[in-house]
This record gives sequence, structure tokens and C-alpha cells, in this order.
Amino acid sequence: MTNISIVTIGDELLIGQVIDTNSAWMAQELNKAGFWVRRRVAIGDGRDDILNILREESADADIILMTGGLGPTADDITKAVLCEYFNSNLVVNEEALENVKNIFTKILRRPIIESNLKQAEVPAACQVIQNKRGTAPGMLFEKNKKIYISMPGVPHEMKGMMTDDVIPFLKNRFVSDYISHRTLLTAGIGESSLADHISKFESGLPAHIKLAYLPGYGMVRLRLTANAAQADSLERELDLSFANLKLLVKEWLVTDEDITLQEALGKLLTYRKQTISTAESCTGGYVAHLITSIPGSSAYFHGSVIAYDNEMKKKMLSVDPALLSAHGAVSEETVKAMVIGAIRQMKTDFAVATSGIMGPGGGSEEKPVGTVWIAVGDAHEIITRKLWFRFDRQRNIELTAINVLNLLRIFILSRPLQSRLKDLGN
Repeated sequence: MTNISIVTIGDELLIGQVIDTNSAWMAQELNKAGFWVRRRVAIGDGRDDILNILREESADADIILMTGGLGPTADDITKAVLCEYFNSNLVVNEEALENVKNIFTKILRRPIIESNLKQAEVPAACQVIQNKRGTAPGMLFEKNKKIYISMPGVPHEMKGMMTDDVIPFLKNRFVSDYISHRTLLTAGIGESSLADHISKFESGLPAHIKLAYLPGYGMVRLRLTANAAQADSLERELDLSFANLKLLVKEWLVTDEDITLQEALGKLLTYRKQTISTAESCTGGYVAHLITSIPGSSAYFHGSVIAYDNEMKKKMLSVDPALLSAHGAVSEETVKAMVIGAIRQMKTDFAVATSGIMGPGGGSEEKPVGTVWIAVGDAHEIITRKLWFRFDRQRNIELTAINVLNLLRIFILSRPLQSRLKDLGN
């Protein structure tokens, strides 16, 4: 089996200033192409760090893929270190130089400075991978039957090279396995309880089918992965195992696709040709953010009222001041009134509402930090849930959003295709 290592370069990755999304995306795409990534490593911009990692990874890996350190500034030293490692020197690649000039003169319409022109310099020992989305070219090296490929750290540029050049090259050069996945999403059950529930199923899987648990906020994804040299009957066998798994977890099953909860909700609303709105207090628009992160959400999402202050609850959602005085903002009565106000204001089939105390301060003995009320409903019925969270502010917000979206999904599935504004007052 071909072994691949991914190395991401940059001090900003080590101090957490920038999150490494490159290696995750690369690993996913390589896996789709039939390659397993054996290791992912992040290192700083230091010369010794880069040289050491090249030596270490080449001892076990057949392919070393690198991103980062190819910019025009002094701290971007990857090219110089690659020259040292491959006993080479920098030369100007004319095609890369034309690309740099074209970008600055015709696209950016900015003057070119010396550091920009240096982007076209590459080690003489490499095969150049032209950058169709930026100025820094990629570089491919061979040494002791090992392949080294260096790409820019800018995700958009790296993705272009991987898709157009690197993966086609690897598939042509190396034998890849046949890898297939099936993924489902569950909610309402913890990872440990889920594992216990399906333990017999897991222990009965054949050696070439593996089960992975991928927990998230209030949800757990289950992924079956089959791996073989050839497809043959692998897909049918995987489908059968997946069908059995879905049957076992049907009580908590959100979707049998590898998609998010908000995507599953969007597909449900699109199929039913129905609409939603949100009335948010403690989540500050995060529920609406999740919904609108999905392309095409304008077909079913009308809008959101972020009524953080009680005055906005009164003015924007017509929440009765007497109700707020009697029960407070964080109450079942208030979130129910917010749902009614959202449906009336935005004329949607369904609405959700959130109100709570996210922390770290603001709690009381009666309503401690982490107390949250959520509500979902239509013109006929509204249901509520009281939640208690014990985490930091951001995680409390995220958990609230996931819980209210899943409650909405369950509510929609329970309703006939009839939700109309005129029935709200009945």
C-alpha cells in the first residue's frame, strides 16, 4: 500500500493563529482517490524543522505532500530549504514568471516589485506545477524513489493544484486501493451509549469493513469504511452492513448521508416546500447562521429576529410585556410567544426560538448559567424544551443551536403538510 504523509508548514499553525484546514481537505480528497494518509504533521518555518521532517517522513512514506512557506516574504523559506535538501539552486521558470506578470498587470492592476518576481524562482531540480489560481508555483521532486510535492499554503491555490495536477499524477504513478464509505448522522444519544447499543454489530463486521465514531456537538456520525484491492462485491456487502446499522439506530437517525444537520433540515424543507424563520435571544443569530450556511437556503428560510434585549422582544415579536414581567426572558412562556411572533412577522410555516443564560455571568439560583429554553412550532402547535449546559459560552451557544434545529426536524416530520398563519390564534 502506498504511504502518504502530509506536512503543513508555518509558525501560525503551531501557535493557533491559523487553523490547519489544508491537511484535512487533502486527506479527504486523497481518500476519495483510493489513497490512505498515514501521517499529518504541522511544523514551523525553521530551516532545521523542515529538513528534519523531510528526512523523517521519507523514511516511511512513499509520497510527502507539503503546503506553506512559498510566499514572497523573508519568513517564507521553504524553497531555499528544498534547494538545500535536493542539492539544487534557484532558477527562474519563464512560464511562472509570465503568470506573475499577468496577474499583477492585467488582473490586480498593480505595479510589480522585486519580491513578486521572485515568486517565479524555483529549484532547478524540480518539475514545476503551474499555479492557475495564484503566483507561487508548486514543485515536484523525486529522490530515492520517493515523491515530494510542495504547494502554496493558500487553500484556494492548493486545492486547484491537488485537483488538476497532483491527484491525477498520483493515480497514474501509483496503484490505489478501492475505498468506499457509508456515513449516517445520529442525535439524541451519546457516543458511549451508542457504542454499547451496536457493540454486537461492530464485533460482527468482517475485517475489511471498519466502523468509526465521529462525535460532535450533541450528535454522533457513524462511518463504515470498506477497503479492498478491487471493488467486486464490496459495494453490495457494504450496503447490506449499512442497512443493518441504520435499522439498529433508527430511533436516533437524522440522515443516512454524510451531511450536516442543517443540510438534512434544508433537504426536508425543500422536499415539503415549506419555510422557516428564527427568533433568537441567547444564540444571537447562530441558528440562522447555520441555516444560511447551506447554498439554496433562501428557498426555505425567510429571516431571523435577534431579539437580544427585552424591548426588541416586545417591539419585533410582539411578546406581551406582562408575560416578560411575570416569567422573565428565559422561560417557556417567552419562547412560545417568540415563535408565534416570528411566524406572524415573517409568515413562515415553522419557527424556532431560543432564550437562555450562556455565561459566564448572568445566572441566578433559580436560573443558573447554562439554563436554556427552546421552542419550535407551526400555526397549530408549539413544543418546548428546557436544557441545562455546563460548558463555556461558545459551546453553550452551539449546543443550543443544534438542539433547536434537531427538535425542529423532529417536529416537522410529525406534522402533516398543513401549517398556516390563520390558525395561530385558535
